[in-house]
Amino acid sequence: MRVLLDEDVPEQVLQVLRHVLRRHTVDHIHSIKWSGKKDSQVLHDAVGRYDVLVTNNYRQFDDPDETSKIKKSGIHHVSYRQRQSGLTGLALAIGAIVASMPQIMADLEVAGGQRLVAIRGIDPTKRFTITDPRRDPPRYWPR
Repeated sequence: MRVLLDEDVPEQVLQVLRHVLRRHTVDHIHSIKWSGKKDSQVLHDAVGRYDVLVTNNYRQFDDPDETSKIKKSGIHHVSYRQRQSGLTGLALAIGAIVASMPQIMADLEVAGGQRLVAIRGIDPTKRFTITDPRRDPPRYWPR
């Protein structure tokens, strides 16, 4: 399948997705010189060239005209939200995209028609634990 990353998707994710989605073609709007195109023009131009659009513009469905154009395109629409700003938000967004896309692509390959996918963000407070071995040593910690 052919995947297009919208211009609001961090460019840093392009090479990582190309690595984890080796059976697929992954392009970024910047790399194909479509920067600055309106969403409706991107959808129009992507028909027949791309199967999947990945975007941070999760609010597209708030606009009935844009929703109609997404439907008409027939392109799978994958959206995510960057809930935090700065480098932490960027890292969480990239992590969520990269972790989700292999399974999303597997599901889309067997889908019988257009799908709308919403990537759930990574919760930064539940991704790891920190232990102070002086206060609460794990059972494997030498005493």
